[in-house]
Amino acid sequence: MELKVVRYSSSEESTLGLLFIDGVFACYTLEDEHRAVKVMGETRISAGRYQVELRTFGGHHWRYLRKYGADFHKGMLQIMDVPGFTDILIHKGNDDDDTAGCLLVGDSANNNQVKDGFIGSSTMAYNRVYAVMRDALINGDSVYLQVCDIN
Repeated sequence: MELKVVRYSSSEESTLGLLFIDGVFACYTLEDEHRAVKVMGETRISAGRYQVELRTFGGHHWRYLRKYGADFHKGMLQIMDVPGFTDILIHKGNDDDDTAGCLLVGDSANNNQVKDGFIGSSTMAYNRVYAVMRDALINGDSVYLQVCDIN
């Protein structure tokens, strides 16, 4: 499975993008802003191609397992081997306060050039895209994420 995030708008606080799954638009994304020098928990990952795997430990995992149950939640979607970063996840959230370098997903987005970056309906988007990626990983398929900057 091939995921692609096309970053289309960067501001001083956030980066907005579009997530495609096997070439089909799936949802919007929000990340921290670009920084020339990384600041822990306040910087988006570098453009590149990364493998995504299920992670079955950590605070996010246990919270999502309690919320969703073991039938749905099989582990967090972790973006692997990001240079200079650890523990980068794909999860739900609405603005840059909800991420520490992770990729947030949502079904709507505002214009982060006129107002702080925000994505809405994050839980709905997460539940939908998580299920697709989870099932691929459980079935033994590889999942890769290509992150592209257009600005």
